[in-house]
Amino acid sequence: MTEHHLLIALACVISIGIGAQWLGWRLKLPSILPLLIFGLLAGPVAVWLFDKRLLDPDLLMGNLLFPFVSLSVGIILFEGGLSLKFSELNSIGGVVTKLLFLGAIVTWALVSFFAHLILGFTWPLSLLFGAMLIVTGPTVIIPLLRQVRPSGSLGSLLKWEGIVNDPIGAIIAVLVLEAILVGPDMAAASVTLIILKSILIAVVLGGIGCILLIFLLKRYWIPDYLQVPATLAFVAIAFAASNQIEHESGLLTVTLMGIILANQKFVSIQHIIEFKENLRVLLISVLFILLAARLSPEQISQLDWRSFLFLFVLIGVVRPATVFISTFKSNLTLKEKLFLSAIAPRGIVAAAVISVIAIDLAPLTEQAGMLVPNMFLVIIGTITFCALFANPIARKLELVNENPQGVLFVGAHKMVRLIAAEVKKQGFDVILTDTNYDNISQARMEGFTTYHGSLVSEHAIEYMNLSGIKRLMAMTSNDQANSLSGLHCIELFGRSEIYQLQPKTKHKDVIQTARHLRGRYLFKDGVDYWHLDLLKRLEKVQIKTTNITEEYTYDMFKQQYQDNCIELFVITSTNQLQPVTLNDSPEVQVKSKLLFLTEVNDD
Repeated sequence: MTEHHLLIALACVISIGIGAQWLGWRLKLPSILPLLIFGLLAGPVAVWLFDKRLLDPDLLMGNLLFPFVSLSVGIILFEGGLSLKFSELNSIGGVVTKLLFLGAIVTWALVSFFAHLILGFTWPLSLLFGAMLIVTGPTVIIPLLRQVRPSGSLGSLLKWEGIVNDPIGAIIAVLVLEAILVGPDMAAASVTLIILKSILIAVVLGGIGCILLIFLLKRYWIPDYLQVPATLAFVAIAFAASNQIEHESGLLTVTLMGIILANQKFVSIQHIIEFKENLRVLLISVLFILLAARLSPEQISQLDWRSFLFLFVLIGVVRPATVFISTFKSNLTLKEKLFLSAIAPRGIVAAAVISVIAIDLAPLTEQAGMLVPNMFLVIIGTITFCALFANPIARKLELVNENPQGVLFVGAHKMVRLIAAEVKKQGFDVILTDTNYDNISQARMEGFTTYHGSLVSEHAIEYMNLSGIKRLMAMTSNDQANSLSGLHCIELFGRSEIYQLQPKTKHKDVIQTARHLRGRYLFKDGVDYWHLDLLKRLEKVQIKTTNITEEYTYDMFKQQYQDNCIELFVITSTNQLQPVTLNDSPEVQVKSKLLFLTEVNDD
C-alpha cells in the first residue's frame, strides 16, 4: 500500500467512524452498533461481494495495530475511571461490591458452563471465554444511560459495574491464558503470582503516577496548554510500564489512576475530563471500525444456530442469574433488579482482548478461531438488545420518565417561581436551585422540588434526581453565573438544551459572554433579568397558557396581545416543551399551546 493510499485509508476510517457516531446519535442508538456494521461492510462483507477488503487493518497499520488497540483501550478505561465518584457508593457500595466480585464469579462460571455445553468448547477454552465475558462495556453503557436516564441509583450502579469489571475480566482472562500456556502443573502458582503482581503494579505505578501528576498540577509547574497532554503522557507511560512488567495489568493501573484523580480534592481536572471524553469518542470510532473490518468471511461462516442459542442464554439466563444472586437481600426493588438483568452489553475491551488472545492460542487449538466471531456476535447481539429494549423495559417497569421534558431552573426568585408554577401546572417536572436560602425556602413552601446551593458544586448533580429533566434555564441576575451553570451541565443536557437570560441590555457597553461559553438566550429581545424584575416589583405580570386552534390561530393571538406579552414556551401537540429563544423560536402550530407572560394594563 502506497503512502497516498495509506493517507486515504486513515482519513476514511476517521470519517466513517465519526459518521457512525453521528448516525447513532441521530437514530438514538448506541454508536457502537453502526460502527460495527460499517466495519463489517468494509471488511468481510466487501470480501464476499468484491473479493477484496475495502479496509484492511493489518495492511494499514501493520505491527502497530495491536499496540494501538491496547493503548487506546487503556485510555478509554482511564477516562471511564474519571467518572467514578466515591460519593456514589454511599447508597450503592454494597451492591456494587457484590456485582463486581460475586457477580464476576457467577458470570464466569455460568458462561463457561454454557460455552462448553452449547458451543462445544473445551473446558480450558470455555473458562477463557467466560472470563472475557465478565466485562459489560462502559463504552456502551455510559451513552445508553444518557438516553435512558433511569431513576434512582441505577445509573451509578451500572456505570461502576461497567467500568471496574473491565480490568477484572481482562486480568482473569490473562490468568486463564497463562494457565493454558504453562500447563496444569504450574498453573496454581503462576496464577497466584500474576494476581499479586497485577494488584501491586496497579497500586504502585498508578499511585505514583497520580501523586506526581497532582504535585505538578498543584504547583502550576505544568502550563495550562500542556496539562491535558501531560496527563495523557502519564497514563501512557503507566500503562506501558505495567504491561511490560505483567501482561494486561495496565488496564487495572489506568482505571485506578482515573478513580484516584476523580476523587482527589487538590486540583481541578474538569478540563482534562472534557478532553478525554472527546478523545474517547475518536478512539472508539477508530477501534471498532478496525476490529470489525479485520474479521474474515471464514470466521463469520463458523457461526451457526449454536452461537445464537448461546447469545440467547447469555442475555436471558446468565445475566438475570448474576443480578439476582449478587443482589440477594439488597435494598433494590424487583423492578430495579429486572432492569439490571436486561443491561449487560459487551464492548471494546471484550473485542480487543479476544483479538489478541486468539492469536496466542491459534497454534495450540483449532477452536481458537471460533473465539473471535462468537465474541463479535455477542457484542452485536447484546448491544442490539439493549438499544432496542432498554428504553421500553425501563418505561414498562416505571423506572424512567417516558417523556422527559422537565426544566432545571437556576434561580428561584419570584418571577422564576411564577414561570415554573405554570410549567408544573402543565404536567412537566420542575426543579429550582438557588444559593439564596430565602428564595429556596419560599419555593419549598410553594411545593417545588428544590436544591439549596451552587449548581456548579460537586454535590449538586449527585444530589438531585434529574430523571425527568431535559433542559436547564439559568435565570439569575449574574450573566457569568448563568453561563457557568450552563457549561457545568453541557454533558447532562447537551448544548441545544442549555438556556439563559440575556445579559443586561440597558447598558450598550456591556461585554457579553463569548458565544461558546454561554447557552441560548431566552425570550424576545430586551427581556433580561432586570426587565422581569421590574415587572415583578410593579406586580404588573400574569403567566397564562392558551390553546392555539383553527378557531383561535397564532396570528389572532399576536393581534390580540401585540407587544404586550412575552412568549415563554410552546407546548406541541405531542406534549414537547420548547422554550422560546432570541434567535430560534419554535414554530407555533395548530393544536399546540403557548405559555406566555403578559403585562396587566392599569386601565
